[in-house]
Amino acid sequence: YFPLLRGRRVAVLANQTSRVGDEHLVDLLHRSGVRLTAIFSPEHGFRGTADAGEQVASSVDARTGIPIRSLYDGNAKRPSDEAMRSFDVLVVDMQDVGLRFYTYYISMLRMMDACADFGRRVVVLDRPNPNGHIIDGPVLDMKYRSGVGAIPVPVLHGLTMGEIARMAAGQGWAKQCALTVVKCRNYTHATEYLLPVAPSPNLPTARAVYLYAALCPFEGTVVSLGRGTDKPFEMYGHPDMTGRTFSFTPRPTAGAKHPPLEGRLCRGVDLSGMPLAEAREVGFSLRYVIDACADLGMGDKFFTPMFEKLVGVGWVREMILAGASEAEIRARWADDVERYREKRVQYLLYE
Repeated sequence: YFPLLRGRRVAVLANQTSRVGDEHLVDLLHRSGVRLTAIFSPEHGFRGTADAGEQVASSVDARTGIPIRSLYDGNAKRPSDEAMRSFDVLVVDMQDVGLRFYTYYISMLRMMDACADFGRRVVVLDRPNPNGHIIDGPVLDMKYRSGVGAIPVPVLHGLTMGEIARMAAGQGWAKQCALTVVKCRNYTHATEYLLPVAPSPNLPTARAVYLYAALCPFEGTVVSLGRGTDKPFEMYGHPDMTGRTFSFTPRPTAGAKHPPLEGRLCRGVDLSGMPLAEAREVGFSLRYVIDACADLGMGDKFFTPMFEKLVGVGWVREMILAGASEAEIRARWADDVERYREKRVQYLLYE
C-alpha cells in the first residue's frame, strides 16, 4: 500500500491495535518517510484507555509531534473542514470484533462520508474478524439507529472492516469514496484469530471477545456484566438475584471509572471458566438475559431504552417479557438474517 501514500499528505484513523509486529503503524509510517499530517482517534482514544463513550480531547502524539484529532471530543464526531483539508489519503487501521454495536466501524463510515465530500482516498488495512464465523441476531431497524448501531446488519455481521466499508458504500449506507482495501493474507471467515492487543479496555481476553455479543445486551438492563472487575464480559449479576453462589462487587478500574452497580455486592453467574472453543460458538444468545430477567421478576423495569439500541429492534424486549423461549425469538429474525447473508456475498473479500 506504500505506493498509494508516496508524495501525498497522509492521515490515519488508528488506535492502540494499529500495530505492525512490535511497532505502531504511526511510528512505522513516520520512520518510512510518509508525510503524516493527522491522526484521527475513535472511541477509547488513540491509546485505547478511555471509558466507553468517554469524551477524549484532541492532543499531540508525543513521539512524532503529529496532531491527534479525537472523533470522541464531544463535538460532531466528524472532523472540521480544516482537518479534512490537511490530508490527501486516509489510512484506516483498527481491530474490530465483528459486532454491530462495536463503534470502530461507525467512526470509519463517518470518515468515509467526510472523505467522499472532500475527494479524499480511503485505504483500509484489513484485519481478521475474531467473530467472523458467525452471522446472528436481529437486523437493525433503522428507527433505532444510534452511536452503537449505524447500518442495517445483524448483531454479528460476519464482515471485516474492509468488507464493511465495501458493503456500506455499495448499499448506500455510506457515501461513495475512492476506496482501497488491503486484504489480509491467508484468512477466511472460519479462521480462528486471537487478538494480539486488547481492542478496548473492557475486552481484555479472547473469552470476553467471544461472549461480548451475548452479554453486551445487559448494558440495556439493570444487570452488571462485570465492568469494574478483572473479568468484564465474562460474568453477570445483580444485588437481588437469587440462588446464586457466585458474587462480585464492581469497583472503579481503568476503563470503567464509574461502573454500573459500583460498590454493590452482585450475585450472579461466572462464565470465566467456559472453554474458549465453547465461548467461540455462543454467538448472539439471549439465554443469559432471559435468565436474569426471569430471576429478578421486575417486568419492564428490568430494561432501559439502551436495550433496543443494542439489539436493534423493538420486539425482542416484548417477547422476553411475554415469556417466549430463546428459540422462538431467534426464529423471528431468521428470515432477515438469510436475506442479509445473500446481500453480503457480493462484498466479501474472503471465503
